[in-house]
Amino acid sequence: MPLQAIAPHRLYRQIAAQLRALIAHGEFDPGQRLPAERDLATQLGVSRPTVREALIALEVEGVIEVRTGSGIYVCLPKPVPSTQTKAKHQTKMAELGNADWGPLEVMSARLLVEAEVAALAAAQASRSQLQAMATALQQMKQAAARSQAPSVGDQAFHLAIAQACGNGVLADTVQHYWSARDGALFKRLGDYFENPTSWQHAIEEHSRIYQAMREHDPSAARRAMQHHLRQAHKRFSASWRNAPLSPQPT
Repeated sequence: MPLQAIAPHRLYRQIAAQLRALIAHGEFDPGQRLPAERDLATQLGVSRPTVREALIALEVEGVIEVRTGSGIYVCLPKPVPSTQTKAKHQTKMAELGNADWGPLEVMSARLLVEAEVAALAAAQASRSQLQAMATALQQMKQAAARSQAPSVGDQAFHLAIAQACGNGVLADTVQHYWSARDGALFKRLGDYFENPTSWQHAIEEHSRIYQAMREHDPSAARRAMQHHLRQAHKRFSASWRNAPLSPQPT
């Protein structure tokens, strides 16, 4: 059962479906390591980060297991589930389904939309709106100082900018992006790419955005937001705290 080329629509879900089918048809035995991420990406004609999204989706489902420093392995078949276990599994799959947007897809959209939102906000942010951004940035710094993920302040910062842009549709759009981050796939990926170093980089990037807001400089705000989201995308797709998703170096 050979791998098939992927069409550009919900790529990570299509990849996950193919790998799931291969496992179900016995192409990969329980306990067997999957091909290296690089090889899967080549065969499927997609990027390695997109393959990683698919692998994490399968990990959330319990189909595969990530082993630190070793690779990705097929899980042993599970016993026939009880009614309660089935219900829990259905809940988990529903959580994954509610986050149908892939993290990298969301990051690409945010780069386009939030850069312009930042430019608009910089041109007209009020004193109280700037204070909301400052408060959110301080929340990020305080959380990082406690060795906690600064996610609450991060979200508050971006939503404060969205509120300051003066366009309700754009503000709702940014809110929707952040709602998507509550999905199981987003959270699991965050477990891999987020760490104290990445938090510090993000705080520094947010500080540059805030400075452009204070100066009411739309061009600088746009550039700062673009830089931040490009770096975030890079961290999201390439930084794995415990181990890469293949035994080969990235």
